[in-house]
Amino acid sequence: MSEMKSVTSTFWCEHAWLNDGIADSVRIVVTDGRFESITAGAPRQPDDHVLEGLTLAGAANGHSHAFHRALRGAGAPGGTFWEWRKTMYRIAQALTPDSYYRLARGVYGEMVAAGYTSVAEFHYVHHQADGTPYDDPNEMGHALRHAAADAGIRLTLLDTCYLSAGFGEPLAPEQLRFSDGDADSWADRVTQLAPTPDFRVGAAIHSVRAVDEASMRRVAEWAQEHQAPLHVHLSEQTAENDQCLDHTGLTPTALLDRAGVWNARATGVHAVFVTMQDIHTLGERGASVCVCPSTECDLADGIAPASSLAAAGVRLGVGSDQNVLADPFTEAREVEMHERLRLGTRENFTPAAQIAMLTADGQRLCGWPEAGRLEVGSLADFVTLDTRNSVTAGSRLDRVVQMSTAAQVVEVYVGGRQVAHDGHCNGVDQVQELAETCAQLRGER
Repeated sequence: MSEMKSVTSTFWCEHAWLNDGIADSVRIVVTDGRFESITAGAPRQPDDHVLEGLTLAGAANGHSHAFHRALRGAGAPGGTFWEWRKTMYRIAQALTPDSYYRLARGVYGEMVAAGYTSVAEFHYVHHQADGTPYDDPNEMGHALRHAAADAGIRLTLLDTCYLSAGFGEPLAPEQLRFSDGDADSWADRVTQLAPTPDFRVGAAIHSVRAVDEASMRRVAEWAQEHQAPLHVHLSEQTAENDQCLDHTGLTPTALLDRAGVWNARATGVHAVFVTMQDIHTLGERGASVCVCPSTECDLADGIAPASSLAAAGVRLGVGSDQNVLADPFTEAREVEMHERLRLGTRENFTPAAQIAMLTADGQRLCGWPEAGRLEVGSLADFVTLDTRNSVTAGSRLDRVVQMSTAAQVVEVYVGGRQVAHDGHCNGVDQVQELAETCAQLRGER
């Protein structure tokens, strides 16, 4: 049997954001999907692919619900998060493996075109609408895996345990398809999922409302056994905090801590209403937090205390959550802008800190610690931003990321392979997929 030949590609970057800052004339050699060499101040070679603008590591989307994308622009009702949730459940009930696959293809295509090179999908639509498992109990998860492969994005499937409607409350009919019945059955099903080079399996606890303490502990044990990332919706709403205190005498963070959830592979999502003691607990345990500013704005959730979390040693990432927006640079910028409104001070997160949220720290909480840096040995996932347009013209190079949006993304590479160019995903027509499947799921065609 002949050995597989190595695949090498070379690039010449006008500017690149390396570990020690921005460098000019950077030549990159990629072999078998990883950076083999990175040389600043290098002359361009005839066969190099030229990347004009600013190149940086690919962005990580730390929290996504792909099926929520069908609600964007649908005229969902006003009011509170809890009223919006009723509309979301109607979309969840309409999903089939085929429609989930086609919708997710469009969602992930939109993500890679925007500069995301990995996504952590918080996946809880497991079974048929009445709760009966499919012949393959992971069919819906496979639909997401295939969709991500088509789009060219790395996927961490955060398979979610969801057991109750609230503290001690039975599931509502529209929640039956989310549940495996108990944590052991959840673990048995998830263990059947096999990773591939661009697909990893993680765990999630939907919330302290949906998973009892003993079951939380079982999910945390599974994540520990498999060295997998573990995520949980955390203190997104004051009502959740109040219910948790009423039923357990503890905040959600403290209850999860007692269940053994928090460690360096664990991530709390949102953390809008955490207390200072909660923040210290997260920092002491080495946990991360994923904030989702576009969703937290859209659902009127509130503002996460990002600066306080960072000061306590909590690593931060960003996520698109309900996918009301696919734009990593806007998400990171909004973390800073929210802090300016909350604290009345500017420059709470420097451009370098915002890039860390998007790249190294974000990839780590997504379960891709070997991505997120332009350095030898790392996964060759990178993005180039246009610096010659009316948005970024006149900006210092180290401020371009603060000024940019997804519209400035001109090249996206995953494993050294181009997956998007000038706003279009190479593997998926994201516009057609989204237009057709969103209308179908909303009953408009």
